[in-house]
This record gives sequence, structure tokens and C-alpha cells, in this order.
Amino acid sequence: MGHVGPDALALAAQIRAGELSWREASEQAIERIEAENARLNFLVTDCFEQALATPPADGPFSGVPILVKDLTETAGVRTTFSSRAFADYVPTADAAVVRRMKDAGFVVLGKSNTPEFGSTCVTESALNGVCRNPWDTSRTPGGSSGGAAAAVAAGVIPLGHGSDGGGSIRIPASCCGLFGIKPSRGRVSPAPYVSGSLELSQSGPIAWTVRDAAAFLDAIAGYEPGDAHWAPPPGRPFVEEVGADPGKLRIAFTAEPPIPYDVDPRIVGVARRAADALAALGHEVVESSPPWRDEGLLQGFGRLWAIGPALYPGDRTLFEPMNRTLAETAEATASTDYARAVASLQRAARRTVAFWDDVDLVLTPGLAKLPVEVGWIFEPEDPWEQYRRGGEFTPFTP
Repeated sequence: MGHVGPDALALAAQIRAGELSWREASEQAIERIEAENARLNFLVTDCFEQALATPPADGPFSGVPILVKDLTETAGVRTTFSSRAFADYVPTADAAVVRRMKDAGFVVLGKSNTPEFGSTCVTESALNGVCRNPWDTSRTPGGSSGGAAAAVAAGVIPLGHGSDGGGSIRIPASCCGLFGIKPSRGRVSPAPYVSGSLELSQSGPIAWTVRDAAAFLDAIAGYEPGDAHWAPPPGRPFVEEVGADPGKLRIAFTAEPPIPYDVDPRIVGVARRAADALAALGHEVVESSPPWRDEGLLQGFGRLWAIGPALYPGDRTLFEPMNRTLAETAEATASTDYARAVASLQRAARRTVAFWDDVDLVLTPGLAKLPVEVGWIFEPEDPWEQYRRGGEFTPFTP
């Protein structure tokens, strides 16, 4: 368990140098998958034969094996969204982000586990079962990109594809000891669809190294025809920022989350040590919180979050209780109430973003609790209590 072999860019360099073939790299990854998946359940659908029969494109990650999160459509490969309503769904086309991954040379070996519709912060579902943390299998790897994080943390693949609306890259990265990037809204296209909740959800990397994560973001970012919102391209590739001298930064440190839940003192201690390390590097570190603490934030966020499951066209009787409740809530919400929730969150965002006029970065813990035990989120029968528990575990990321 742990990091096995080179990082993704180094593996691609080995393949280019002829030290091993892309097929050998994929076959080795398949062997690791078959050795670890029964224990961790990170893979829900494989496409090994299809992968080994398709030479990769020539790109920065040519020959590197990867799994695509099971919320993202893949041509000819079952995509279930971890819902019993889509247990047999096989898309006919790749999502744009998958096309970009293939253009970068990735070899897609299958689909990684996720909760139903990605609606909660642990990777557990009635259809695809429980995904476990390779560091401690009694605990969650996080969600909803927990399958990708578990596979990377177990050393099965060097780099994972995730997506993040309310923390679903950052949470499993924290749970599994990895590096994740949740890109800015509009950085990665949701084509051929649109994000159902103000572009909250973005695809991004979960990796062992910052360099791999930055290069992955370079590979998948960019405008697709018809995107309603898109972020302007960076001045230079993200991978060129790795190792570049940032100069002396002004960094605000806070352990006070926007959603007012207590944070485990052990987690605060780790974040504080990170702040001390940054100060030792010569940066100016100040203890200060953005004006983001708000008793109504989780409820307002829930108005947007409920839209996600409501937009899936499947048989609602097959949805899990939390998603059925969210979908029903969305349909019962007046358009004016939804508009008020959106406006309230945008006002909160405006207040928060203004804080960056005075600082370059804000450092916070990733979570409020250590990785919770498998089943903890779903212990209560009340779906809203399950939702509230998610906020208690992850009050920084939504």
C-alpha cells in the first residue's frame, strides 16, 4: 500500500524512452487493480480489453493508466452514477473531459467508485457498495471521488480523475493523504452538459505530486463550444508554476470554517504546523478569517445541491432516500425561493472574495474530523440528518 513506482509524468517519460511499453504499464496496473479491488472496492466497471486494444494518443501522459469517475460518461463503458436507476446505462459518447484525457494519452481502464450522483461526502452506495480507505479500511476515503483517491493512495494508478462540487476532490485528497485541485468555476468544461448548480462542479486531479496535478489540469482545461461560462486561460501552463518562485506571500491562516461546526484539535494542530512551515519559508502568515461564517450557509447551499439529483431522468423510486428527498425538495421549491438562495450565496461569495484584496492565500484545514468510519453518514434514517452530518464532517469545502 502506498506510492508504487514513478509519478504519472515520469511513467509517461519511461514509456516514451522505450523502457516499457504502454501495454505493459496498463497490464501492471490491471494486476494491481485485481490484487487490491476486493479489499477497497474503488473500481466498479472495468474496460480492460477495450483499453489494451486501443493504442494511446501521443500526449504528455501517453500510456499512463487511469480510471474515470463513474459520474462522467464514457463511450461504450457502463456509467451508473452509482444509482440503481442507471445500473445498465452505457453512453454512446465521451464527455468532453474524457475526450481531453484520451487526447493527452491516458489509457482508461475503467470507472471509479462514487456515491449516488456524487451527493454526499463518502463513497458509499446501494448499487456499487462501500469504497474503503487504504490507510484504514474501517474508514472512508472520502467522497465523492473516493474511488479515485483510494486507487491512487493504494499505488494502483499514479493519478486519479475526480470531480468536485462541494469538496469531492479536496475531501478524499485530505482523507487519503494526496494532493487535489478543485479548479475555478469555468476552468474545465462540463460539455456536453452544463453544471446544474452555478457551475459548482469541476473535474480535476487527485495525485501524489503537485506536478502531476498541474499537468493534468493543463490537459483537461479549456473552452468547449457553447460553454456559458469559462475562465480565461492562464498566462502560462499550470505545470510551469511548479517550482517557480512565488515571492514573499501574505497568507491568512484560519481554522474557523464557514459552516459553524467544531474542528478536531488534532486537525487544527496539523494546519497550524503547515502555517508555521510557510512562515519558516519566509512568507508573512497572519491569523485571520474571511467574513464567511454563516448559520444559514448549509441550508442555502442545500437549495443548490438539491438541483443535482432532480435533473437525473431515472426512475425516482430507485433513488436512495437522500437523493429522493433532495429531488423532491427541489421540485417543491418555488423559483423565487431558489433565486433568493442563489442571490444569498452570491452575496456571501462577494464578501468572501473581497478578503483576497489583502492576502494572497488562505490556509485552512481540509476537514473538521478525521476520516469518518464507514457507514457514519448514513447511520441516521432521516435524509436531512445525513445531509447535516456531511456538513459536520466537511464544513470548509462547500
